[in-house]
Amino acid sequence: MTPIDWFALLHPVLAVLFVYPVVGATVRLGLLARERRLGLSRQPLTVPQEHADHGRWLAGGVVVAVLIALVYSFLSRWFDPGTPFVGGQGRLALLVLVALGSLLALLALGRVRRPALRASFALLTWAGLLGLGSQPEIWRVSDNPFSGAFWSSHYWSGALLTGLLLLAMASRPEIQRSPRMRRLHVSANVLAAVLLAVQAITGTRDLLEIPLSWQKPAIYACDFNARRCPQAQAQGAAAGAPGFDGRVRGRRAAAPVV
Repeated sequence: MTPIDWFALLHPVLAVLFVYPVVGATVRLGLLARERRLGLSRQPLTVPQEHADHGRWLAGGVVVAVLIALVYSFLSRWFDPGTPFVGGQGRLALLVLVALGSLLALLALGRVRRPALRASFALLTWAGLLGLGSQPEIWRVSDNPFSGAFWSSHYWSGALLTGLLLLAMASRPEIQRSPRMRRLHVSANVLAAVLLAVQAITGTRDLLEIPLSWQKPAIYACDFNARRCPQAQAQGAAAGAPGFDGRVRGRRAAAPVV
């Protein structure tokens, strides 16, 4: 494996080792905080604060994981000798700067207190991710929400999940004060839980479709519609392999997604 292949593993590794364990802890602390508020059980005074802290770590971890996947997609295309990177070095530098700006906006979101500033930095972070995700190097499956492929997209479910987590992080004081906001928070997080399950399924699927960097020339020479590789078919026919028809599993011919 080359360095860019190892870099590709950072996104799923961060999700497995950090994001999903924090999800479990956040959900558990949220249930305990609700029991304490309703008087159903005695819980320490620190439970609501711990729930909020874990939610902030979860939002931060997801944003960082998304940024890693996006930057990998750009670098993978940049280092691919067979595919020119549109815009050259200047565009790549601009995309990296946007990624850094999104990260700085996330850090600022965790520090500001005024509602307008919290909303602004949450929107800046999400807008940066959406702007990076709209680039042609990002595999989105489909951009049409009326197609079934759109709802199987790892990118779009991740974009919606990130928006929900940033909303919860930005509206934390209002959630603590307002019963209406708490109900909205619970409803949004039920949807977030569904999206996390979708992310796990589609992310595993996409990992199976991403070839290593040295495999790309051979893989992308295949006919994905017919599921045939002409070179492998010719070699198999020459070798007289019984039952060989050169079929391969379809792989996407674009950069990986979030």
